[in-house]
Amino acid sequence: MHYVESGAGTPLVLLHAFPVDARMWDGVRTELDAHFRVLAPDQRGMGQSPLHEAAAPELTSGDSPWPDEREPSPDSAAEDVLALLDELRLPSAYVAGCSMGGYVAMALARRAPERIDGLILADTKAEADSTEQRDNRLRVADRAEREGTTGWLAGDTLPGILGRTTRHRRDNVVERARALVEQQPSAGVAWAQRAMAARPDSSGTLRAYEGPALVLVGDEDALSPPESARDMAALLPRGELVTLPEAGHLSPLETPETFANAVREWLDGSG
Repeated sequence: MHYVESGAGTPLVLLHAFPVDARMWDGVRTELDAHFRVLAPDQRGMGQSPLHEAAAPELTSGDSPWPDEREPSPDSAAEDVLALLDELRLPSAYVAGCSMGGYVAMALARRAPERIDGLILADTKAEADSTEQRDNRLRVADRAEREGTTGWLAGDTLPGILGRTTRHRRDNVVERARALVEQQPSAGVAWAQRAMAARPDSSGTLRAYEGPALVLVGDEDALSPPESARDMAALLPRGELVTLPEAGHLSPLETPETFANAVREWLDGSG
């Protein structure tokens, strides 16, 4: 499992959205690593992480071996994160997840809440997909395997995952997001879509999570809108909600300084 590590102190794991990789966190990570030990992994099949163990290159200091080949699901991805924590001898960490990364963070809270010092959920939702949403994910997965992703995935995805302010005023962020989407391996895109389609409703998981929790949402997020974030924060016994201005579904990439400030203030208060 490829990951980027920087900083020292309290460990914080950043789990990226679909269909990008850990580089979406670069701006946030550099804002936080003066105060925290920040770990940003590429999830299975995305970025530089192989889809299966057999595809793994010789390990470097930024790599950790996969435990085994797993069926697509957020719980499988959560097991990969637990294996990384074990590899780094970290008994627990703060965990932040954006969109798909939020699904993985909730799976971690379901499987091993004792390993999470605090939970940060950004631009994500607790409920499972509807039948229509699930079917659409599976169609995208099949198309990615059949055709690859060049020429259509970024065009289909970016209007939904970027806020209107970013689309109209932040050309550099739009191009950065486009580049990240276009660099993702087709097989990893398909695995991730099938994993998200297989996810359960996590409302009960959030009600049962007793640790500190922060819910962040861009006020221009059309996929996981602010009203959904309010409902999710209300499920968490110790949940707090922060709405980020002029940000969409990829708020850490769109407004990294604002996002990092909200996380830093919350971590300072919850520690």
